[in-house]
Order: sequence, then C-alpha cells, then structure tokens
Amino acid sequence: MRPSRLARCAGLLLALVAGGALAQAAAPGFGVEIVDGRGEEVSGALRVLLALTVLSLIPALLVATTAFTRIIIVLSMLRHALGMQETPPNMVLIGLALFLTLFTMLPVVSKVNENALAPYLDGKLPLREATERAVGPLREFMVRQTREQDLALMVELSRAAPPAAVEEIRLAQLVPAFMLSELRTAFQIGFVVFLPFLLIDLVISSVLMSMGMLMVPPVVISLPIKVLMFVLVDGWTLIVRSLVGSFS
Repeated sequence: MRPSRLARCAGLLLALVAGGALAQAAAPGFGVEIVDGRGEEVSGALRVLLALTVLSLIPALLVATTAFTRIIIVLSMLRHALGMQETPPNMVLIGLALFLTLFTMLPVVSKVNENALAPYLDGKLPLREATERAVGPLREFMVRQTREQDLALMVELSRAAPPAAVEEIRLAQLVPAFMLSELRTAFQIGFVVFLPFLLIDLVISSVLMSMGMLMVPPVVISLPIKVLMFVLVDGWTLIVRSLVGSFS
C-alpha cells in the first residue's frame, strides 16, 4: 500500500475511533486537516506520528467492537476446564481467536470495505461520509449481539434520551453495552463447557476415595481422561462450531 493510501486508512481509523469528531476538511493525501496554533499545516513527520498512534489503538478497537472478546474468553475457560494452565499456549489461543474473529466478522468487513474504505481510498468519498458508512455495518453487528437490558443500562447511566432508531444509538453507549453482553454470553458458554469436565473430576475423586487412594491427587488421573474424552468427541470442532454459530 502506498504511503498516501496508508495515511488515508489511518485517517479513516482515527475518525472511527473518535466517533467522527475529526471528520473535517480534507487535506491532500491524509483526509483530515491538521494545523497548529498559527493555522499552518503540520509537517509530514507529525502526520506519520499520528498514523502510528492510530494504529496503536487498533487492538483496543478489535477487543471492544468485534467477536474477539467472546471467543478468547471461551477458549481460555476451556483450557482451565481441561486443567492445563499453559496448554495450549497463549499465542496459540490468541491466534485461533483472531482467525475466528476474522471469519465471523468477514461480512461486516466486506461491507465496510465495499461501502466506505475502497471509495475513500479512491478519493470518491470525503472522510466524514466514509466514516458514517464504515460505522453503519459495525453498529448493526453490535446491536444484533447486544441485550436490550445492557443497552438500556448504558443509556440510563449516560442520562440521555432513549434512541428511537438504531442509527441514533451513540457508540459511547453501544460499545460498553456490547462488551457487557459479550461477557455474559461468553460466561454462559464457558459454564456449559465446564460441566462435563467437572463431572469427570467428581467421578474420579469419588472412585479414588472409595478405593482408599487418598494420597493420589485426582488431577493425575482425571487430566488424561479429560484429554482423551475431548479428543474422542472432536471437542475443538464442537467448540468452534458453537462459537461461530452463536453470532448468527
């Protein structure tokens, strides 16, 4: 990607993070006019610094507005249910969560690219309109996954009037409500995942106590049994199918 296109992408991301507050008059090659106190345009070095700052906000944006939160929490709870604290490693879980997030968010990303990013990079849309178009599909996704109770709570805490339409929901209200709903859903799925492994632990502990083997830690016996059961039922496929299906 050419530097000018990279700068335009950074400008669009910055506008998305700021909720459209910086969608003002376009400057050549960047999409938002940056001036100092004397009204003079800021140098290109500062533009690059601003672009890097925007890129550093992408992880927070990824966690707060996509399916990543639900997926990584369920995968982490699955690892704890198995009784293995370091297997699979964090890098593996995060990598799997990222690709599942991309797969889940692909329809939203396609709409954003088609309706906002591509026209903006081609110079066919101003930054303000491109930001509005980019926020639309993301807002629809978050509203679809957000419980009414959580959204009503955030509207009440913000002391704002209840929105009459989806387009009127402010991102400052929608994003925390979406994260609350994702946390609740992730813990619900994680509880269901925990149950069969908890049952195995209880059975193994009862058997060891009945045999008088009180000095044998139950985890020594239950861990390989849980791993064997998880492999036999093709557990990873079931977990992935359930996670991706929970967003439909």
